[in-house]
Amino acid sequence: QRRLVESGGDSVQSGGTLKLTCVASISTVTTSAMAWFRQAPGKEREAVASIEPDHKETYYSDSVKGRFTISVSNAANTLYLEMNDLKPEDSAVYYCAADRHAWRLRMSPNGYKYWGQGTQVTVSS
Repeated sequence: QRRLVESGGDSVQSGGTLKLTCVASISTVTTSAMAWFRQAPGKEREAVASIEPDHKETYYSDSVKGRFTISVSNAANTLYLEMNDLKPEDSAVYYCAADRHAWRLRMSPNGYKYWGQGTQVTVSS
């Protein structure tokens, strides 16, 4: 059983910056591919970014590429998502996920076994 707890969501103005945190149970970040997803009201959950267990490869959706950065702290068992130049369309509940079923599902909401409870990000124009 993996435990994932997100935090860091807030309300910011367009162009602002936030850093989301996902504290995971011990060894999760070193043994599991992990990812950030988001879901806006009335929309399907979509991938934002994912990272391989060795942390050498990262993947981003086109909508956030160049603005968001996914990273990991092994010592803190924590996954991060640094978000810059935020836009109103980035508003959503953000979830972290762990234990990927297959590499081809790295950016699919069907690809992960464990999920956090989510943290709300609201960007106003």
